[in-house]
Amino acid sequence: MTEDRGELDLTLVKGQQAKLIEEYQKEIREFKQKEYYWEKTQNQLDRSKKVLGELAIKFGDLGKANIALKKRAQEAEGENTIIKGIGNNSPEMKELQSRVKQLDESLARALEINENHQRYNGKLQTRLTQVEEDNKKLAKQIQDMNEKRKFGDGTY
Repeated sequence: MTEDRGELDLTLVKGQQAKLIEEYQKEIREFKQKEYYWEKTQNQLDRSKKVLGELAIKFGDLGKANIALKKRAQEAEGENTIIKGIGNNSPEMKELQSRVKQLDESLARALEINENHQRYNGKLQTRLTQVEEDNKKLAKQIQDMNEKRKFGDGTY
């Protein structure tokens, strides 16, 4: 008996069904890979947008800081101009230089005294350690002598 169902025949031979299932599974894997890639790309895009937003805020802050620095530089230039106007030979500048020299000399003397005191304290510490050791030895000798007397040993 021959059956002719025509072009609209939906029944397939087992081999053809397996082949179609395999092709569909392959397509599904490809779609899942693409979906994973798209999600990964979307996550990267979202992180990049966040970083760009943070950087925009920081650049805004840097712009404000830059303006403040420019203003401070202008003020420093003005102060420098004033100092140049006074000059190194002015009475005020000479007085300040003299005071700086006095302070430097005073500091040098203080540092020298400090160094001498540190050396002296080191020597005192060494001597204190020796005295403490001698004191312990003497205390031990006295204790030994008292113990000999206690037991009636008359030898010293």
